[in-house]
Amino acid sequence: MESITFPEPVISLAIEPATKSDQEKMGLALNKLSDEDPTFKIKSNPETGQTIIAGMGELQLEVLVDRMKREFNVIATTGAPQVAYKETIKKYAEGEGKYIRQTGGRGQYGHCLLKVEPRGRGEGFEFKSEIKGGAIPSEYIPAIEKGAKEKLENGIMAGYPMVDVKVSVFDGSYHDVDSSEMAFKIAGSLGVEDAVRKADMVLLEPIMKVEVFTPAEYMGDVMGDLSSKRAQISGTEEKGGETVVYAIAPLAELSGYATKLRSLTQGRARAYVEPSHYEEVPAHIAAQIVAKSGKVEMARG
Repeated sequence: MESITFPEPVISLAIEPATKSDQEKMGLALNKLSDEDPTFKIKSNPETGQTIIAGMGELQLEVLVDRMKREFNVIATTGAPQVAYKETIKKYAEGEGKYIRQTGGRGQYGHCLLKVEPRGRGEGFEFKSEIKGGAIPSEYIPAIEKGAKEKLENGIMAGYPMVDVKVSVFDGSYHDVDSSEMAFKIAGSLGVEDAVRKADMVLLEPIMKVEVFTPAEYMGDVMGDLSSKRAQISGTEEKGGETVVYAIAPLAELSGYATKLRSLTQGRARAYVEPSHYEEVPAHIAAQIVAKSGKVEMARG
């Protein structure tokens, strides 16, 4: 039987129990809720120790936090929703990773030359060795792959996972005594960073499919509001006495949209929002996101 693959979360937020006694209850409640809903994910942030919950939209997370309070009696505070951006590259580039340490006794030596190429959207990470003639012994190749992959997963541009990249190691050198898996793992990490920084890095953002059901008299307001959110309106139709507006819009622009829509239409319109695909973030907005992340690399327009 073919396994079902569930879509990846596009939004996350930090959640903290109000008291010590809520801590254990919160863990049990979150596990139970994620068992019921495979699109709801729980992880912890290794840097802050915070629990992060992630899902397919703001409303889904609000409902789950509310259920935690009502059904499991867990009081928790939540942070602001965070959009699940991704990073990728747009062109071919080469880089070099060299990790050489010489202290008393045995040193460390790892050296590799890597090239990176963009892959199609959703094709993921690929690694290939093109080493010929033993420039790097084969037992060190997996360490180079691991170093490169981990570096990409942690992001280079703004700390978001870098996706859809093919990495190939094509040359390098080693030392009979000082080379080790650790040295080549570090060299792989340094080499892939060196390469992608020359490969026209861009940010990707989740784009949502939006359907708004509204009385006809509010259609102009609804469409105007959507347009202000970088939405692309694909069409409208009449359905059961209502007008349906079809659009796609970046998730980042839809924070608090349900509340805004209610106030815009005196509570008479409703919206259905679901993930559609990822698209490149406009350069001026990407620059702001990168600046907020504290990374020095600016998005290139």
